[in-house]
Amino acid sequence: MSPNLRIAYRFLTAKKRAMFMSLSCTVLGVGLFIVTQATTSGFEQFFTKTILGINGAIRIEDKIQDTMRSMAAAGGGDSHFSRRDGVKYIEGVEEPQALMEAVRTFSNVRGVSAVVRGNVQITSAFKTEDAQVFGVRLEDHIRVSDLAEQITSGELEDYRQSPNGALVGRVLADRLQLAVGDSFVVATRGASRRVHVSAIFETGYREVDKTNVYLHLAEVRSLLKRPSGATYLQISLFDPGRAPEDAFRMEQVLRHSVKPWQEREKTWLAVFRALRISTGITVTVFTLIASLAMFNTLAMIVLEKTKDIAILRSMGYERRDITQVFLWQAGIVLAIGAVIGAIFGAAVTWLVGQVPLPINGIFKTDHFIVTWELNHYLAAIATAVVMVMVASLIPARRAARLEPGDIVRGTAQ
Repeated sequence: MSPNLRIAYRFLTAKKRAMFMSLSCTVLGVGLFIVTQATTSGFEQFFTKTILGINGAIRIEDKIQDTMRSMAAAGGGDSHFSRRDGVKYIEGVEEPQALMEAVRTFSNVRGVSAVVRGNVQITSAFKTEDAQVFGVRLEDHIRVSDLAEQITSGELEDYRQSPNGALVGRVLADRLQLAVGDSFVVATRGASRRVHVSAIFETGYREVDKTNVYLHLAEVRSLLKRPSGATYLQISLFDPGRAPEDAFRMEQVLRHSVKPWQEREKTWLAVFRALRISTGITVTVFTLIASLAMFNTLAMIVLEKTKDIAILRSMGYERRDITQVFLWQAGIVLAIGAVIGAIFGAAVTWLVGQVPLPINGIFKTDHFIVTWELNHYLAAIATAVVMVMVASLIPARRAARLEPGDIVRGTAQ
């Protein structure tokens, strides 16, 4: 142990109560920062997982048709599709099979599914409800969604083997009083089909569970009188975080409107981001209190240890040595506070994760969702280090400016 560190430790232990207050504030600041970030990030990531499990990472929808205005703009050297002036869209995907083959050439693509969607009315023995029907190839669609894991009643195998089988959302099934094996009528534009419930799914997103019905692609084509084409292509990625970059490249190559999930859900993502920032600001107050407590502790030590500082200066200690002594005191409190605070934060995070919290709206959960990320701990410790060390500089510099002669004469400031 260096002499400066040994002196810092002796000075600090001489003020046990003040040191304990500074340490407690540091522990609370670090721990609560970790807990709040773990919970807000947890809910955001769970929402993201739910959305990706329903709608995929990317959707390819309408075909882009250049007009004379857009071609003139392109001739001017602006090749970015983010500029929408003069661009006309042709609704739907005209050649889904060819487009699917092209999409599969992108390295980050895990799966692609062609979807035909339409508005319908669902009639059971009890009532009629408006809904949306989705025509899919099951094997393709389970690669781009979590549909297989969302089944709560029935079996996917029954749907796979039955041409007139249907997958119905939990809320819609409850409203129509449908159970697995029951039949109902799907009607639109004067056409109708009687199908039976093969399975019931629940995504946790109420608007989806209240309206969505999955049928086989051929059945929906016949019902909607749409023998070719698709409403959109749903794509899953190995790395969903790269969706904006992949969407931009696909739009350039495929000449269709391509939307990443971050653009589709930007409103909710902005809400979660605001929550994370606001909670971060709130708990940073505890770190600010820790820095003020550290400032007060060191200022008191400077006042009470002026004679000791004079002796050290007389023994040949330079100003930078005195500064280091007081900064070491802050460092000791920070080191202990960071370790205990991280342990405290991890323990409280685990406890919060066990708290019951039924939610069913934009996702479904029965308890608090938390995440375990190293960057939460690093950010909490870094915030504490910056604030406490900055607050410690003032009393450290003041102690370094003390001169032995002034202390003896009683004129030290």
